[in-house]
Amino acid sequence: MQLKELTKAEEEIMQILWALKQAFVKEIIAQMPKPKPAYNTVSTIVRILEQKELVAYKAFGKAHQYYPLISKEAYSEYKMKRLMKGYFSGSLSNMVSFFVEKNEVNTKELDALLKLIKEKKK
Repeated sequence: MQLKELTKAEEEIMQILWALKQAFVKEIIAQMPKPKPAYNTVSTIVRILEQKELVAYKAFGKAHQYYPLISKEAYSEYKMKRLMKGYFSGSLSNMVSFFVEKNEVNTKELDALLKLIKEKKK
């Protein structure tokens, strides 16, 4: 499967489907912030996600219950690799350095990262 960057609206719906595991369009809309989008808008976006082979459905008469075909972890990995490639020359150390220099990482988080690195080295 060839992953592609999701639009903001597509990603919002995928986040809901990942959380719920499966949902009808009405259930997706119920999880969205106000002002709620129109049913047809959400239905169209879900069908686009289906065409992109990111979601599938089970039919219950005329109603469709949608579920994700890709895990949140797999999409997160794809998105992070694109971020690293696009902004940090594909380097994890460049990305971490950026956040450290911007004071976005506290010492507790740095300690946790160092512990993780030490465990991976073993």
